[in-house]
Amino acid sequence: MTRQRVDPATMRQTMGRFATGVAVITTFADDAPHGMTVNSLTSVSLDPPLLLVCLDHGARSAEAVVAAGRFVVNVLSKRQQAVALRFAERGGDHFAGLELEYGEHAVPVVPNALAHLECDVDRVVEAGDHVIVLGAVLDVCAREGDPLGFYGGRFSDVVQHGAEPVHWFF
Repeated sequence: MTRQRVDPATMRQTMGRFATGVAVITTFADDAPHGMTVNSLTSVSLDPPLLLVCLDHGARSAEAVVAAGRFVVNVLSKRQQAVALRFAERGGDHFAGLELEYGEHAVPVVPNALAHLECDVDRVVEAGDHVIVLGAVLDVCAREGDPLGFYGGRFSDVVQHGAEPVHWFF
């Protein structure tokens, strides 16, 4: 039986039905900070603490992460859409005008993100048009706030269950 190949546009549209968060991956390589927006990120293991992130194959920031051997996952808050868009653009200086802060491991962090996870590159796996980077989590910091979500190709709000909806009867 011959299987028909799923075209990239259909794959993107279908996977857009899976809601995710939004993060910026940052690193420091070749005497410069690098960063890119991602939404393909997941926890892999709690003991030892590992996560994985999928990066566009051939992107400067992906190459910088692998070359540096370390990176930070910056989980964005719902008020950081502009930051997500800034780091999603190809080329240019993503850090222009941002006050740089650095984590314990000399990697830039996005100011006021909901969480920072500082990682060493544990493994790199080539997979289609992406690179899967497994990160050994060395240090974390988190603050309260609402996350920035992504669904159907657009930013979205993430709302926790448990509260009764407001019913309007006129």
